[in-house]
Amino acid sequence: MKKLIVVSGDSHATVPPDAWPRYIETKYHDHLAGMHEDNARYRELLGVLADFSPDVLDVIDTDGAWASGGYLGAWDADRRLAEMDREGIAAELVFLGDPRAISPLSPQFRRYEQDVVAAGVRAYHRYAADAFGAATDRILVVGDPASATDMDGMLAELQWIGDHGFAGTYVPGYWARPDRPPPYDPYFEPFWSRCEDLELPVAVHAGYGQQQCEFLSNIEGLQRDMEAAGRTDLLSEIINNAPRFFQKDLRPRRVMWQLMLGGVFDRHPKLRLLMAEVRGDWLPATLRHLDAAYENTRDDVPATRRPSEYWREHCVMSLSFVHKAEVAMRHELGIETVFFGRDYPHAEGTWPNTRDWLSDAFAGVPDDELRLLLGENAIPVLGLDRAKLAAVAERIGPTIDDITGRTPELDPRLVANWDARGGYLKPPEQHDPEAIDSLLRQDLALVTSKS
Repeated sequence: MKKLIVVSGDSHATVPPDAWPRYIETKYHDHLAGMHEDNARYRELLGVLADFSPDVLDVIDTDGAWASGGYLGAWDADRRLAEMDREGIAAELVFLGDPRAISPLSPQFRRYEQDVVAAGVRAYHRYAADAFGAATDRILVVGDPASATDMDGMLAELQWIGDHGFAGTYVPGYWARPDRPPPYDPYFEPFWSRCEDLELPVAVHAGYGQQQCEFLSNIEGLQRDMEAAGRTDLLSEIINNAPRFFQKDLRPRRVMWQLMLGGVFDRHPKLRLLMAEVRGDWLPATLRHLDAAYENTRDDVPATRRPSEYWREHCVMSLSFVHKAEVAMRHELGIETVFFGRDYPHAEGTWPNTRDWLSDAFAGVPDDELRLLLGENAIPVLGLDRAKLAAVAERIGPTIDDITGRTPELDPRLVANWDARGGYLKPPEQHDPEAIDSLLRQDLALVTSKS
């Protein structure tokens, strides 16, 4: 085929506030007033992630996609599909969360009992099924059925999202729950088995493992500190390019090695893990470190293979707003285990400049590798219909020459903006074995005690 199948492994959606009463079950409507209060605070704090200044828009929005409301695809399927077509995206994974509205009954500003959190997730699932369900071949929604209060509820909601065309499910524990064991514990065996039966991959996204109220409380504290110092550039401190919050958060990485060393992939050979918006530059050194730890304990843990082997056979990573360094590391990362993600419609993502971003990031990459990295790697892991996506790509997708044969040169202000908002040019992360070992020792002690 002449066109490239581009699959994005990362984008976002949420429920607009005017739809909350229709999708939140009546018994939880007494929380609506508090949700609106929280939403006002949420928008005040995260508005910097939902808007660009006129000066920046002059650089990044030359065809008016942002100014005309292209970000409304966060909850509008028609607008999302239009922006996918404009940027040549055949399909994209969708995760809950956007700065334009707080997620239903989200415990970001106030603590909720688990049944309330679960009701909010169910509301999102029902809204997403209604809003995006007519395009499940292209809009690939990831749910969170493990938010339910008990295993029966988890399995029922997992079945529901499977029956309604969802493309995947979070690994249990997106919001930390001290009442639940680690993911390799026998408690979760029915969950992993049902994922296999439904052929649903499991996903870990940035923010995994956070405590209730943690992220936004930290931002409020940061804002107070900055205001006291006379600073107002909050965006520079909270985007993925900043040395805090998302930077070097080991919790999403930890669940990866817990699944590996705890033998989950051995017990569930059809299970597949997707990691999104956690960058990729840390992966090679971390896998080498984990392999060495495994060799020292292999007789005591349930795992039968090295972590690097599990990675190649069971895992794939979306390089959200891909960095130049990650492209340079593509063979070290594993040329068949990584692919692109645009993080639509978030400010640090590639939208509304995806075609330009790709043409700069992947300049000089051979054609066969380009096809893998832009979408082909995602197709088998996500169980996508390649023939349908190829037909979509022939209509809207870029050619190889569109990506690797760019003329004229990009505006340097555009590249500088990508670096400022998403760390496009930053060097690879430095390996921190002490930080890994402090968690790994705990996990190995627990795993070996159960093996």
